[in-house]
Amino acid sequence: MEEIISGSVYFGLALTCGAYVAGCVVHKAAKTLLLNPLIVTNVLVIAFLAVTGISYESYFKGARYIGDLLTPATVCLAIPLYRQLHLLKKHAAAIFCGIAAGVLANALCILLMSLLFQFSRSMYVTLLPKSITAAIAMKLTEEYGGIAAITLISTVITGAFGYIAAPSILKLFRVTDVVAKGVAIGSGSHAFGTIRAFELGEAEGAMSSLAIAATGLMTVAASPLFVLLF
Repeated sequence: MEEIISGSVYFGLALTCGAYVAGCVVHKAAKTLLLNPLIVTNVLVIAFLAVTGISYESYFKGARYIGDLLTPATVCLAIPLYRQLHLLKKHAAAIFCGIAAGVLANALCILLMSLLFQFSRSMYVTLLPKSITAAIAMKLTEEYGGIAAITLISTVITGAFGYIAAPSILKLFRVTDVVAKGVAIGSGSHAFGTIRAFELGEAEGAMSSLAIAATGLMTVAASPLFVLLF
């Protein structure tokens, strides 16, 4: 089967799309955040590759085309942000401080966890960018000698946790402002969490979209300092 699949550039694309459709069906039937379509898709694809013995490289030949859609999809996030431009102008200072606080909190949490569990420097830099979008996180990890595969897993887990738990955490801390909600979700759980933010409202989604980009830029800019801390 591996030889047949490796000759097809559409296998990975078909598998991913099929798994996502199945994930949507499961999510609709179960009606629980734990079975989010994106989470189910990842589980189904991993399970299929593990059972069949098909290599990731063969799968990625077709799956990479979905990754190529990431850039235009990210650009599309500018549309709701433009609609909420008045919020950005009104709360510019608070938004900047909120995102900066999120970046600092992410870094300090990883630092404290690494010291507590006596992680190696390699593992520290691997987990450091867990709260930014995967494309940037993996490049940043590779630059500092981390393990990109673990970084990818950690970003997926972080995003999934944000998607599931963000509303409850915001409610627990009585965060009601739409700008604060969006900034918190976007700076803590990147694109995965932003999906949840849009489910809460367009303003929350727009602020979360802004936070994704700003958090990524701030993390990259501050990464030399963060790396020196460990």
